[in-house]
Amino acid sequence: MADSVVDPQEVTKAAKSNLAFALNCLPKERRDDMVTFYAFCRIVDDIADSESLPLAEKQVQLGAWKKAFERGEVAEGSFEKSVLALAAKHAIDTQLFLAVVEGCTEDLTPVVFQTWEALKQYNWKVACAVGMVSAKIFGCSTPESETYAVKLGHALQLTNILRDVGHDWDFDQRVYLPVEDMERFGYSLEKLQNKVVDSSFMEMMAYQAKRAENLFKEAEECLPVEDRKALLPARMMGEVYYLLLQKIKKNQFNVFEKVHRVSKVRKVLVLLCFLIKARV
Repeated sequence: MADSVVDPQEVTKAAKSNLAFALNCLPKERRDDMVTFYAFCRIVDDIADSESLPLAEKQVQLGAWKKAFERGEVAEGSFEKSVLALAAKHAIDTQLFLAVVEGCTEDLTPVVFQTWEALKQYNWKVACAVGMVSAKIFGCSTPESETYAVKLGHALQLTNILRDVGHDWDFDQRVYLPVEDMERFGYSLEKLQNKVVDSSFMEMMAYQAKRAENLFKEAEECLPVEDRKALLPARMMGEVYYLLLQKIKKNQFNVFEKVHRVSKVRKVLVLLCFLIKARV
């Protein structure tokens, strides 16, 4: 397994992610637990995306994480032990952690998803399972919070996919856009390889953006009243990613030449807005 001496705070700080930002509104103990979980997610994702590790070593390291969750055999004082303790503390099914590892393992070879249903199975592993674990750590008490986490997970991951279309192809010829949808609008893998932006590309991207918008809406509609406060970090994430999606649309899906981000100032405004609403 990769180096077991891990400082979750440093991993989270270095990532500068939207999730890490949203954790600022949590009570300290839950925030610390989420930092540990986020560090786990970051580490296994970085293994899969590493440009320096050979494929065999990636398989070994991710396989070691898989064995840790399947057998619970890890060294005392290791980061892996901390992650297992986290799962036990919040009564979280380790199958959810395994799903994250399996999703990252799928990224070790060039990825192509034929249908939306096939992509949803991948999204469930790398995004929805993450949301379900997070909901437990946040302190959610209703089954509906898991439904919310799944809907939001699909919305967030699809937004990520739209943002990273060009990067994913350049990195390892990864294609997360469903081929079935690409073909429906006449956009081929050859066009993607050549980064062609034409009417078929615009229509296909608009179709996916609308799908993401619908998922954001479905998540909001099933947000359980009892867990609104507990889900505050997830709701903030949803708002930031919805803003990101709108930015991608506004820039005419210019995803081959530009990396879209929501500014730190805008994120702070989102945080303040949600905190004010929570207090009111």
